[in-house]
Amino acid sequence: MSEHVYPNEALFARQIADGDRWAPAPIVEELKARAKHTGLWNLFRRATLEYAPLCEIMGRSPAFAPEVFNCSAPDTGNMDLLDRYASDAQRRDWLEPLLAGTIRSCFAMTEPDVASSDATNIRTSISRGGDGYIVNGRKWFISGAGDPRCRVAIVMGKSDPSAARHEQHSMILVPMDAPGVTVMRMMHVFGYDDAPHGHAELMFDNVRVPASNLILGEGRGFEIAQGRLGPGRVHHCMRLIGIAERALDTMCARVKTRVAFGAPLAERGTIRADIAESRIEIDQARLLTLEAARLMDAAGNKAARREIAMIKVAVPRMTLRVLDRAIQAHGAAGVSQDTFLAAAWAHARTIRLADGPDEVHREAIARLELGR
Repeated sequence: MSEHVYPNEALFARQIADGDRWAPAPIVEELKARAKHTGLWNLFRRATLEYAPLCEIMGRSPAFAPEVFNCSAPDTGNMDLLDRYASDAQRRDWLEPLLAGTIRSCFAMTEPDVASSDATNIRTSISRGGDGYIVNGRKWFISGAGDPRCRVAIVMGKSDPSAARHEQHSMILVPMDAPGVTVMRMMHVFGYDDAPHGHAELMFDNVRVPASNLILGEGRGFEIAQGRLGPGRVHHCMRLIGIAERALDTMCARVKTRVAFGAPLAERGTIRADIAESRIEIDQARLLTLEAARLMDAAGNKAARREIAMIKVAVPRMTLRVLDRAIQAHGAAGVSQDTFLAAAWAHARTIRLADGPDEVHREAIARLELGR
């Protein structure tokens, strides 16, 4: 990170700005090869507790560091999903090139026309047609779908509306170049398009795929989703803790050198209080997240569902508070492109929605607590 990632952040930004925004940055491909050669590759394929600190370190440079080590979302979640649930043929066709870093993928779950926080609302249809399946529907904020290396979407849709509530949905592999798959537009997040990764609105119009592309079997969509989202939530949280740590570092460096009204800002009581609160909150959040990771490894995702829900609420909120303090200490520079803070704030705010909004996780926590 110190030798190769941080020093190349500015180059990465220039390559994206000056070239084709939706083409991979050459520096990323160069660093991927270096990381792979040195064995710093697919680090997520370890116990959750072992991976968590590495995820935090990569999260300190959120724009491209995770990809350098082939540890970026949504690919890590998709690779984990395929590793757990895919057939041998699906693993050969999609998991192996993802692990090699030669392609990328997306996870198509959220829809614009329904409240996708309740996944039973999902309307995209996966219907049997001849010797395969036909996919129809519209998805949006599908992260990674703008990348030209994105070759496959894991799509969640309704395969049997008459089945029990949590057995109506399935997941299926849809190649991005299949006839009927259209990238309608790239969505902006607080004005950022996050090129070349991006967040797309996708249309699936009578997309025909072989029956062998169905993952695990009809009606298993919720089961697969729960297996995928647990580790993904821990990864999100650890990356956010990395962002918060870097924001605090940046804030401390700033206030030591910035003079206002005759003294460095670091001598001001309000600034010192902000630094202290940030340190307390970051360490609290990290310990809670590591406990969730430990429980997942020891007893499984289901046993850790309360802790996973807790970190999904606590960590993004903490990160936003720390970022806000750092932005305030930087003044106008804090909201500009001259620091990573503004873009990091926009990203952190989205995580209060991604993988389930705060309200859903709070409800789950309350239900589990009342059940005790």
